[in-house]
Amino acid sequence: MSDQTQLSIIIPFYNEEENIELLYQALVPVLQRLNQLWEIVFVDDGSRDKSFEVVKKLSLQDNSIRAISLSRNFGHQVALTAGLQHARGSIVITLDADLQHPPEVIPLMLEKFREGFEIVNTRRIDSKETGYFKKQSSRFFYRFINRISDISIAESSSDFRLMSRKALDAFLQFGERDRFTRGLVSWMGYPQTLVDYDCPPRFAGKSKYTLRKMIHFAADGITAFSAKPLRIASYMGVVVFLLGLAYAVFAIIQNILGKTVPGWTSLLVTVLLLGGIQLLSLGIIGEYLARIFNESKSRPLYFIKDQIN
Repeated sequence: MSDQTQLSIIIPFYNEEENIELLYQALVPVLQRLNQLWEIVFVDDGSRDKSFEVVKKLSLQDNSIRAISLSRNFGHQVALTAGLQHARGSIVITLDADLQHPPEVIPLMLEKFREGFEIVNTRRIDSKETGYFKKQSSRFFYRFINRISDISIAESSSDFRLMSRKALDAFLQFGERDRFTRGLVSWMGYPQTLVDYDCPPRFAGKSKYTLRKMIHFAADGITAFSAKPLRIASYMGVVVFLLGLAYAVFAIIQNILGKTVPGWTSLLVTVLLLGGIQLLSLGIIGEYLARIFNESKSRPLYFIKDQIN
């Protein structure tokens, strides 16, 4: 592809060897109908299966395919950023390799771009197969982060997104290591709109977003865009201090009146309450300190092990 590339499709993946070729077969007919120069940039986030070999095989048949293989698994958000940094197109679209971001939505996203929107986000309409816990936890997370931060993110939004070159160049100026792309895109401003899409069930393999990764992802989003959890910890400290002071006054009065009765219940409840508040507050502070520590090291986001085209 030359510098005249008009459309870049960025596809980060991790252990998706069963899905990549099927995604390519579904994607190419959609791109061929667009009547513009395009490229497909695959980003292998340290896969342990033969995913990158599948991409190499496809690249022998199609010189519009470019790919990079990262030296290890750096995480979806970093792999996404790596692909965006290597995109040549004047329009960039990101989607996952698990076939849950349908390529058929791309023409609609391009229509919205032609209407004047620099960023076209998408919102997932969950299928019946989506679990109750995932639906409810996702809804709670987005409502919570929208309430405590200065950004607004649509519920069930995804990293299936279109960005103009102007918006992409602005996005690439961010230097965070613990990245929450959806929040960063919303924070940038620029004219944005939303397109709904039906989320089909995963064709093969398992979701790479385990519960632990989902919690880490949520923590990145909250700590990256709001300091309110720190203030909440401070408020809890003040409230507990006032309650403790009131209880101390009550205990002194009871002692003066000779009405104190030895017992372990009140003592145990008080210790557990104070200890729980302290540990919770330290945990919140620790999350912010960990992110400050990561940023202060200024390490590269990723290293490239192999490249195609």
